[in-house]
Amino acid sequence: MADEKGFENLNKELANVIPQAETRAKAIAKKVVKRKVVSKKNKPVVESARRKMAIARARLVPGMQRITINNFDISTVKPKEFREMIMEPVNLSSITKEIASTSDISIYVYGGGSSGQAQAARSALAKVIAKASGSDVIKKMYMDYDRMMLVDDVRQVEPKKFKGPKARARFQKSYR
Repeated sequence: MADEKGFENLNKELANVIPQAETRAKAIAKKVVKRKVVSKKNKPVVESARRKMAIARARLVPGMQRITINNFDISTVKPKEFREMIMEPVNLSSITKEIASTSDISIYVYGGGSSGQAQAARSALAKVIAKASGSDVIKKMYMDYDRMMLVDDVRQVEPKKFKGPKARARFQKSYR
């Protein structure tokens, strides 16, 4: 008899617990679905580019018109020629200006010299804008204007060898 009452009490408790667990599971599932929808909507577009020894990674997210390079505003890039070179993919047409004005673009560049970094940042910026547009029109426009915006230039300086001051040059031979 004591065992039967114990089982009855257990059954009553389980009857109360199971519906509560089901409602909690449904609530958790709804939260997970909501998170997925939000993350797909604001998913960043990421591209990378290389030039000489420099590597640039660009990230585009919806937002205000901000373009940063290594967490500094693009307007602080010196000299002016490098800044204009980096902004070339944005200033090419009204479509690219519109894409850049409705998004935040952050570019991280490291390695190489200042010229290589500027060229790598330019290429990464063009790639991320072309990918964010989702159409081949902008890709074709970049390819017609300058192929190096979308295609990485993989050439690098040849390493120096022994018996010479540079990679191919040799020290002069003296007979006296």
